[in-house]
Amino acid sequence: METPRHLLEAMFRAAVDAALPAVCVPPHLPAPPKGRTVVVGAGKAAASMAKAVEDHWPGDLGGLVVTRYGHGVATERIAVVEASHPVPDAAGEAAARRILETVGGLGSDDLVLCLISGGGSALLAAPAAGLTVADKQTVARALLRSGADITEMNCVRKHLSAVKGGRLALAAHPARVVSLVISDVPGDDLSVIASGPTVADPTSFADARAVIAKYGIDLPPAVKAHLERGEGETPKPGDPRLAGAQTLLVATPQASLEAAAAVARAAGVTPLILGDSIEGEAREVARVHAAIARQAARFGQPAAAPCVILSGGETTVTVRGTGRGGRNAEFLLALAVALDGAPSVWAVAADTDGIDGTEDNAGAILTPDTLARAAAAGVRARERLADNDGYSFFRSVGDLLVTGPTLTNVNDFRAMLVLPDHRG
Repeated sequence: METPRHLLEAMFRAAVDAALPAVCVPPHLPAPPKGRTVVVGAGKAAASMAKAVEDHWPGDLGGLVVTRYGHGVATERIAVVEASHPVPDAAGEAAARRILETVGGLGSDDLVLCLISGGGSALLAAPAAGLTVADKQTVARALLRSGADITEMNCVRKHLSAVKGGRLALAAHPARVVSLVISDVPGDDLSVIASGPTVADPTSFADARAVIAKYGIDLPPAVKAHLERGEGETPKPGDPRLAGAQTLLVATPQASLEAAAAVARAAGVTPLILGDSIEGEAREVARVHAAIARQAARFGQPAAAPCVILSGGETTVTVRGTGRGGRNAEFLLALAVALDGAPSVWAVAADTDGIDGTEDNAGAILTPDTLARAAAAGVRARERLADNDGYSFFRSVGDLLVTGPTLTNVNDFRAMLVLPDHRG
């Protein structure tokens, strides 16, 4: 078997490669229409998806997609705009307005090919009437610090938007709308991925108000008034204007986990996939993962060493400290504390888009001697965890995983490699 670090990195690369747009988009392209083809989209993978469409589309096309800063690629016929994520900005608002204008006025013979991936909620930043981008920024920052899960956050986002929650599809009606979607949410819920701009929304203004109340979020006056009025509800399941819209999942977290599992098998390691939609506070999820790793190491259950325990999904972090780091660094630091130097467990936790939160790393790698090396450098794991400072902790021991933007996004990837303990 190759070294534990190399095997963990190989599994992460396989998970990412399985979701690359150049691989997963072309097989799902629809037939060209009688009329025009207009391509729009949003998300961290939107630009690379647009490039995949251009490379394989047999006819004329044009359009516009918006992606995160640093995630653009060169295209010839589809314009690419970069904007801010996870907190929206004016560039995202302008791009969303242009997208709405692009799909307006089309006919029933025309095709709107919509390219959707994670991150689209922040990037499609056109606010509802009466609201501003500054309002949305305030709410976004509060939601990100609150511990709300992605379904709850996107419920609120949809009800502050002029484009999300099915409104993009309404703007394109009566054109045929085909959405190609790379999933980054637990359960692959199409109404949650990028806040479902082309699908019906089962949530309501009342649901959005409930999320705000649950987390005690202090809203700007205009946002509070907008949610209380509840005017202009999102289109619901059964809306005839969405009857002809088609949505196809082209890449999923589960498929990426299976790709990683195949790498493990080839290396003689038994893979166990816990699930592709694990949610919860990152440090609580870490404690459960640590318990499973200890069980495997001690008793050979649920799998005997050498084995790798794989999981995906999206954890949350309730920010109480002032440190740096995304949810994967938080998970891995909590896992290090829980394992307390277990001699036979290695792990990786990383975001498949290559960016953990707002930092420059995808995630990090945990080794059996991580805590010892940190202590030798005067870095205390529990103190860094209390300060939500996973990035600085793993930087101090040289174990950040830095890939740069991968140009796809199927959410978080976690792997715990449990090796036989030969201490005697």
